[in-house]
Amino acid sequence: MPEFEGWRQERSVPSLPESHASVPVTGRILRRMAAFFGPGYLVAVGYMDPGNWATSIAGGSAFGYTLLSVILVSNFMAILLQSLAVRLGIAGGRDLAQACHDSYPRWASNILWVLAEGAIIATDLAEVIGTAIALNLLFGIPLGIGVVLTALDVFLILWLQNRGFRYLEAIVVALTLIIAASFVVQIIYADPVLGDVLAGFIPRQELLHNPNMLYLSLGIIGATVMPHNLYLHSSIIQTRRIADTTAGKRQAIWMGTLDSTIALMFALFINGSILVLSAATFHATGRTEIAEIQDAQRLISPILGAPLAATLFGVALLASGLSSTVTATLAGQVVMEGFIRLRISPVARRLITRGLAIVPAVIVTFLYGESGTGRLLILSQVVLSLQLPFAVVPLVLFTASRKKMGGLQAPLWLSVTSGAIALLLTVLNIKMIVHVIMGGVVL
Repeated sequence: MPEFEGWRQERSVPSLPESHASVPVTGRILRRMAAFFGPGYLVAVGYMDPGNWATSIAGGSAFGYTLLSVILVSNFMAILLQSLAVRLGIAGGRDLAQACHDSYPRWASNILWVLAEGAIIATDLAEVIGTAIALNLLFGIPLGIGVVLTALDVFLILWLQNRGFRYLEAIVVALTLIIAASFVVQIIYADPVLGDVLAGFIPRQELLHNPNMLYLSLGIIGATVMPHNLYLHSSIIQTRRIADTTAGKRQAIWMGTLDSTIALMFALFINGSILVLSAATFHATGRTEIAEIQDAQRLISPILGAPLAATLFGVALLASGLSSTVTATLAGQVVMEGFIRLRISPVARRLITRGLAIVPAVIVTFLYGESGTGRLLILSQVVLSLQLPFAVVPLVLFTASRKKMGGLQAPLWLSVTSGAIALLLTVLNIKMIVHVIMGGVVL
């Protein structure tokens, strides 16, 4: 079967050509499964980036454990959608950006490209501010200078890419473990009431009727089911060198999905921990308006009576910012090369996207200082939620096509469920926009 059957045109260059099929998948079943360990964690760090911190801290402070149900549902959505991204990359042989370019007319592809770039800028903005805040909390570096210093991570990313894709994955996994360990200690200090935590996972109707709760909920969804991760995952899964057979691809889809599911469950623990820590520390003591990460860090040690808590908070935030820059860098490269076939050096690509994120961050820190960063972080995550349907709908349609997937299309239940997720997100986004226009949401 020709590689481009079912597509409008033939794929000219593989996704991330410098890393494509660079990781061999050989040996017995356990060794092959180990070879797939990695891409899921590169995706998962995007689910625990500084944008997640801002929405979870604000949500826990304002509404206690109530929004844990949103985190749980969002994680379920992410697991399903990322499994489709894996299927597209392996069975379709394309990342999501390439698939859109090879399926839609140029005008439609260009619109989707602009929206995808907007999602990456919003993601990068959260990372810029989060990393700058961490540098300020740990080393006293002024916020404005910290924002500018984040541009230096270009060279860290370049070094990791030159070392090899497995090295890059190992660094990300190590940073993720640092984040998890930091929150385990802080949760022990906070000592939340287990019954209240479990009750928070039960959805409530208030989520749809309270405008500010809906706004934060969409921020959590945008910070969890991130559009750029769908582009990224469909690309980096192709770094595995698999057998070019139906059986080989089917097994690769299963292993890739298992890797991402385990990684996202790990991300669920960290996301939930951030909200639980905020609820147990701030909401439980009557501090219901904590929206700034800096305020959370300053108050956490006095409230918990643990000086180490503030340091662990800052270390975890820095690890979060550094690890998530890796995913935004790669996603930016995937989107630009896939949609418009423009290939520039990784340094130039990173400087362009980071510059687009630094400009609004510098303006906000100059005009509002620390008081504006939390609102900007949350807004950036809501922007991601607004852009989600434009990535999810094409992904669902591509993976449901027997021709495009070479006979390895998604099961009907998965396509229908994912389509329902796209519809739900669209409805919630429209509802939130109406609330904003009517003045029911305090931005």
